[in-house]
This record gives sequence, C-alpha cells and structure tokens, in this order.
Amino acid sequence: MKFRVIIEQDEDGVFVAQCPSLPGCISQGKTREEAQANIKEAITGYLKSLEKHGEPIPPPHAAELV
Repeated sequence: MKFRVIIEQDEDGVFVAQCPSLPGCISQGKTREEAQANIKEAITGYLKSLEKHGEPIPPPHAAELV
C-alpha cells in the first residue's frame, strides 16, 4: 500500500514529513532523504498498531494541484 506524504523544510532547516491519511503520523530528518526514510518507518509502525488494535486502515487522501 502506498501513502502520499508531504515533506516541508521548517524555519530551522529540519525536514518535516507527514502522512495526511494517517492522522498524527509525522516524522522528521536533517535531510529530505532522512525524513523520507523516517516517515516510511513511522507509517509501518502506525499500520502495525492499527492491525494490533483491530482498527481499519484509513483510505488514502486524494490530492489535486490547483
């Protein structure tokens, strides 16, 4: 399963990654690549927690560029 993530650089230069389909699933890294690797790990942990608690995986958010 693939999830859309948003990676933005904050005012301190840290890259913050979040997965809008999974509320509260946020990570960060010193580089964009590190943030991407960290959010992948966070998503995996989030999905394992949902499975452990018998909760459904939320559907992915659709995105449009305007």
